[in-house]
Amino acid sequence: MKSLDIHKSEYLKQFETQTYGRNLFRTQEEERLDAPNEECGIFGMYSDNDLDTFSLSQFGLFALQHRGQEACGISVLKDGKITNMKDEGLVLDVYKEIQDPETFMGNSAIGHTRYTTAGDKKKYNFQPFFAKNEYDQIILSIAHNGNLTNARELKTELEAEGVVFRATSDSEVILRLIQKNLDLGLRGAIKATMEKIEGAYSVVGMTRNKFFAFRDFNGIRPLVLGATSENSYVVASESVALDAVGAQYVRDILPGEIVYTNENEPGKLNSYMADEARGKQRICSFEYIYFARPDSSLENINVYEIREKSGEKIWEQAPVEADLVIGVPDSGVPAAIGFSKASGIPFRPVLIKNRYIGRSFIVPTQEMRERVVNLKLNPIISEIKGKRVVIIDDSIVRGTTSKRLVKILKEAGVKEIHFRSVSPPIIAPCYLGIDTPSKDDLISANMSTEELRDYLGVDSLEFLSTDNLKEILGSSNHCFGCFTEEYPVAKGEEIELFS
Repeated sequence: MKSLDIHKSEYLKQFETQTYGRNLFRTQEEERLDAPNEECGIFGMYSDNDLDTFSLSQFGLFALQHRGQEACGISVLKDGKITNMKDEGLVLDVYKEIQDPETFMGNSAIGHTRYTTAGDKKKYNFQPFFAKNEYDQIILSIAHNGNLTNARELKTELEAEGVVFRATSDSEVILRLIQKNLDLGLRGAIKATMEKIEGAYSVVGMTRNKFFAFRDFNGIRPLVLGATSENSYVVASESVALDAVGAQYVRDILPGEIVYTNENEPGKLNSYMADEARGKQRICSFEYIYFARPDSSLENINVYEIREKSGEKIWEQAPVEADLVIGVPDSGVPAAIGFSKASGIPFRPVLIKNRYIGRSFIVPTQEMRERVVNLKLNPIISEIKGKRVVIIDDSIVRGTTSKRLVKILKEAGVKEIHFRSVSPPIIAPCYLGIDTPSKDDLISANMSTEELRDYLGVDSLEFLSTDNLKEILGSSNHCFGCFTEEYPVAKGEEIELFS
């Protein structure tokens, strides 16, 4: 048997050249219906010298591809002029559409990779968003990750003042508030905006002579700071984007912090706390369980180590006799390795990925959609037939893909199936930047664990407890809203931003 350290090394190495796929059993449609989905990943860089912003922004956004796979966009600052490009598609596909890379070479760039919610796949909602002056020149551009809970109220207020909205996204509310207050100076405009908006937001942006980034007072969505040299900086949703462009991790942007450049001090990055009394650390706990790439670190906590510990902890919480442990690629594998380490039950990577399959099969029937899953992942039957198997998955949302996984294993001749979820039961939707089904569609909000065990048809079922999750994270200073229905900020109106 390969050592588990070798499995770990092989597992992490693949994501340097291939897109990280969280749960490869989900079809593209089910990624919307049967999974929590991150809204986006953001990336920004600044230097007092010219950079190959075309290539470096591409590398950084590719490293964040798992956070959004529907659209991609960049804004680049060159000689005081901002140029914007955004389109539907994966990062590498969008960059292929750029005919003249020289146009996107400058000293600063911001980028965005987007997960599009249902009914919202309009190009005017792709980011970065930008504002123009009366001469049709872009004067401000931003990329936002998160969700505002008072966006409708602020939009109505701004419209009453004559502001015209171009998109149907809360991110434009942030853009228009900063634009409205630019007479206060950039820092003053951002501070005034932060005093008005509520919810979750990590933002990168630029004007024609400045670069900036800021994060909400609870730090719910991640944002990390790195440097490639003394006067060159990178800001991104995850540290893997820093690695991709050769930047050294410096620290996480603090809750309530604004970092910005000043045209009078080229190369210097300034820091300002918008309101120190309001700053609290409440980063989303699901980032560690599911969203972030396993080779990222958030708030100085390594994501892979958290996932491996979750497997060890759920073994302590719910031991079982079995012949082998398997993890659902990609996100379930570290926990499966941890479970194997703690239990002594061999880990086997028996769900084999097809590394060349795309996302965009168009098939009209449910039967054919299910066959797509078998193209993406195929079990090695000889390894599991007649065996007692522990299957480790990151979470159970609606339960449909979990049920299909059980069906595939039973058809392969597995003797017993023991299902372990390394997240607590998801009982509530998120209002702070994650697209989750409504409570009616969250299976753990409507079934007991025993009822769900019967529904899935497994021999045993256990979820990691919230207390054990807190112990693994080493703190209660996280958002656990989808597990507890208690949020760090009020959830706001449960209505669409735009009718």
